[in-house]
Amino acid sequence: MIKLNGATLNFKVFPNGETLVDGDQILDLLADRNYDAEVIFKYENDSDLVKLLFVKSHLDRYFCKRSILKIAYMPYSRMDRSEGSSVFTLKYVAKMINDMNFDYVNVIEPHSDVTLALLDRCEATYPTTALLHEVMMEVDFDIEKDYLFFPDQGAQKRYGKNFTKFKQLVGFKERNFATGEIDKLQLVGSVESKGFKAVIVDDLCSYGNTFIRSSNALREVGAAEVHLVVTHAEDSIFKGNVFTSELIDHVYTTNTLLTEVLEAWESKISVKELI
Repeated sequence: MIKLNGATLNFKVFPNGETLVDGDQILDLLADRNYDAEVIFKYENDSDLVKLLFVKSHLDRYFCKRSILKIAYMPYSRMDRSEGSSVFTLKYVAKMINDMNFDYVNVIEPHSDVTLALLDRCEATYPTTALLHEVMMEVDFDIEKDYLFFPDQGAQKRYGKNFTKFKQLVGFKERNFATGEIDKLQLVGSVESKGFKAVIVDDLCSYGNTFIRSSNALREVGAAEVHLVVTHAEDSIFKGNVFTSELIDHVYTTNTLLTEVLEAWESKISVKELI
C-alpha cells in the first residue's frame, strides 16, 4: 500500500501482471506543488517496491518543495548481513530506495541499525516503548513481581535500556540461518517466585514460533500470564500457533505490516493504528 499526502493510491494490474499507475490521481494529490510530497510506504509484497519506484519517478517530473518517504516496515530487514553464500538483500533494497532520491526517509522501528546505515538521509521512529507502557498499564503489570522477556540479546539491547528498573529475562536462541527457523531457545535469568506475569517484547513476528518457545519456557518457570508486544506482525501470525496454543494470553501489535485481523481471534489481539 502506498499513500500520497494522506490518500491511498489506486493501482490496476494488466492481465500479464504489469502495473497501471493513475498519474492523474498523483497530480491531484500534489495540489500546490510548492508543498511537500509525503509518501507512506506499507510493504505487503514485492510489487509495492515497483509501485514506489513508479510513483517517485512520476513525482520527479513535477516540482514539489520536498519529497518525504515514511516506511512502515523496512522490507528484507531480516537479511541485514551476509553469511556464506546468502544474499544481502536488505543492502540491495536500500540501494533501490536510495536511488529514488527522497529528501528525507523515516523508518518505523527498524530491525537493526544496519537499515539506518544503509539508507540515505534516514531517521527512525520507535513506537514500541510507548506501546509497551500502555500494555503494562492494561495488564496491571507489577514492577516488583512481573517480568519483561526479550527473546534474544538484540531485543534486550533495543528495548531493555528503557526499562532498567524492571525485572528482565532474556532468551538465548539458536537459529538455522539457512531456514530462518529457531532450533532451540533457553531462558537466561532467575525467577524469584511463581505466579508472575510476563510480557514478551520484540519487533517482528511472522508465524510466531519464537514466541511460542519463549512462552513455553516462561510457563515452565512459573508464569501465570504471558502477553506479547511486537511492533511488526505479518498476516502469517494467524497461520501459526500463537492463538491456538493457549500459551500466549494476548497479542499487542501495530498495523505497520498487518493487513487484516481474523474474526476468530479478534478477542486475543489488539492493533494500534500507526499507518
